[in-house]
Amino acid sequence: MTKLPAEAYAIIEGRHSDPFHYLGLHTEGDRSVVRAFLPDASNVEAIGEHGETAPLAKIHDSGLFAGPLPNGSTRYQLRARFGDNVVELEDAYRFPPILSDFDLYLLGEGTHQRVYDTLGAHPMTLDGVDGIGFVVLAPNARRVSVVGDFNFWDGRRHPMRVRGPGYWELFIPRARVGDHYKFEIVARNGQHLPLKSDPLAFAAEVRPKTASIVIDERKISHPRPAPDRVNALSSPMSIYEVHLGSWRRKGRNEWLTYREMAEQLPAYASDMGFTHIEFLPISEHPFDGSWGYQPTGMFAPTSRFGSPDDFAALIDACHGAGLAVLLDWVPGHFPDDPHGLGHFDGTALYEHANPLQGRHLDWGTLIYNYGRTEVTNFLVSNALFWLERYGIDGLRVDAVASMLYLDYSRPAGGWIPNKYGGRENIEAIDFLRRFNTELFAHFPQATTAAEESTAWPQVSRPVEYGGLGFGYKWNMGWMHDTLKYIGKDPIHRKHHHGDILFGLQYAFSENFILPLSHDEVVHGKRSILGRMPGDDWQRFANLRAYYSFMFGHPGKKLMFMGCEFGQEREWNHDHSIDWHLLDQPKHRGIQNLIRDLNRLYRALPALHELDCDQAGFEWVITDDANNNVFGWIRKGNDARARCLVVANFSPNVYRNYRVRVPFAGKWHEVLNSDSAHYGGTNVGNIGEVRASEGATPELNLTIPPLAAIFLVPES
Repeated sequence: MTKLPAEAYAIIEGRHSDPFHYLGLHTEGDRSVVRAFLPDASNVEAIGEHGETAPLAKIHDSGLFAGPLPNGSTRYQLRARFGDNVVELEDAYRFPPILSDFDLYLLGEGTHQRVYDTLGAHPMTLDGVDGIGFVVLAPNARRVSVVGDFNFWDGRRHPMRVRGPGYWELFIPRARVGDHYKFEIVARNGQHLPLKSDPLAFAAEVRPKTASIVIDERKISHPRPAPDRVNALSSPMSIYEVHLGSWRRKGRNEWLTYREMAEQLPAYASDMGFTHIEFLPISEHPFDGSWGYQPTGMFAPTSRFGSPDDFAALIDACHGAGLAVLLDWVPGHFPDDPHGLGHFDGTALYEHANPLQGRHLDWGTLIYNYGRTEVTNFLVSNALFWLERYGIDGLRVDAVASMLYLDYSRPAGGWIPNKYGGRENIEAIDFLRRFNTELFAHFPQATTAAEESTAWPQVSRPVEYGGLGFGYKWNMGWMHDTLKYIGKDPIHRKHHHGDILFGLQYAFSENFILPLSHDEVVHGKRSILGRMPGDDWQRFANLRAYYSFMFGHPGKKLMFMGCEFGQEREWNHDHSIDWHLLDQPKHRGIQNLIRDLNRLYRALPALHELDCDQAGFEWVITDDANNNVFGWIRKGNDARARCLVVANFSPNVYRNYRVRVPFAGKWHEVLNSDSAHYGGTNVGNIGEVRASEGATPELNLTIPPLAAIFLVPES
């Protein structure tokens, strides 16, 4: 064999950074030369476009072949012998580039809003040949190869070419939908990194396997739309928060599939009167115990429950049942599993290199570098992807506080200040504003919600007025204060009266959602029912009163699965919630109450039209701490759209209790949480009570123990 050039050995040894420069068809002098690297092949021929053949000489024992094309040919195939098998194949190194110059421009600028159409794995036809185009960002890599079912997972066979600012691409002819693949990356220092899953993969293997799967996401069924105005501030919003793996199980504690869930969950949530279902994160994740909050596949619905098309069927079923769908979305951090984004190309590509800025101490995860154009482009595109491809109606953004503050959960001296010396994460703030701006511009009927637990101002106010631009903010303060209050024995509640009143001091500073989420029923906090004091009757009465208080309070509602029937034990992600409790009347009573509260909330404009407006609320009882009684008027846009809510958090019955109201005449008691239908004692106002005439009309009420009543004026 003749002496070979250095780049031939770079191909053979799997370290060539520009394989197209050597492999494929080249003109050298007055002749055309084809070079192919086919390990384990004993001999190879080039087949011209008219069927004529020419042998390629084996110029290295590793499987490197070279030779002329048949005369007159500009296209070719290869015929190779592997042992006793002879196969005809297309040469990946004869095809044109995948990325257009415009794609590269937008990617470099960080304004490519549909990176999922460009990066990742996409079925395509080039020069009349079907195959898969692969594109991945790895700007600091020395060499990147695609490995998978189509090449024996051998990184020498399909090294990629690099384009623009570090985008590696390759069209692999005859690779197919359903193939498993990863990227083999050689770092700049020559280190072979662990095989990396595709950051833009649309599907992945079920854990513990981690390969990406080629999907033609253009063929995923597109769900029908949700009802109009489901996310409007003036519309009722009652959210049922669901963890897909533990809502309900079958057989021997097996998961329901997406399609099995589609047959059961939407019908149940709709019957219960909810308007929205919110799924804990469904992006692919390696560890069940993270509940999806440590994702590795941001564009892939988890394969635990089925295919992407199956997931789309679940969304379609929800919309068909009149329910909007929200997804928990996690752009704040990601796990450091070796197949994931961490140290992706041998450097801190997606994360900060400095652990004082790039690693969460609480969760052991890595923090996105929001100052990097490619990273924010990746995340914004991911947000838009879920709404465009799957018809999702909104995103709840996890752990926003951890994104806003550089010193979040860090000791003194354990964080890096911003350029002004402050603790605010300027790049993260810019990212959140861009995310909200882009999402509402493309999907004005959608919404976003922030899990933000600090006093950061204007979280749900428009970006143009200095806000972060979210549609809603979770009211964590309301949740903490009211759970603290309701968890105390009634005899002590008079000393904590302010825990209920305080929330109304800021209730309209943001567009709030009142959350009783998964985080409140784990980690030793007990279930919501488990927090209630007293004997069994008092615990259930307390719970009914608390839920009724919540639905009468300004703000949209969110309730985690199981709370709606009084789950007794803490939530366990490895098991179904305790549906068997519904065999007991006291738990069925809680479920009946939630169903009726939801229906009342939706039916009465006074309870939802001005949820986020000071004009929709008026206190009428604030100073009765000794009796643990509160009362307020909720208002709708219409002058007669009024609802009086009176909550009694003591075990005493109060008779002849006078409450001022805006209108004289008959008021109907439209809900009483002490009804026997819910497990109560049936103390109340026999359905109606008349307000006195005069300048200040008053109702003379009977207020049931540990209960709330709702009254509306006769129209």
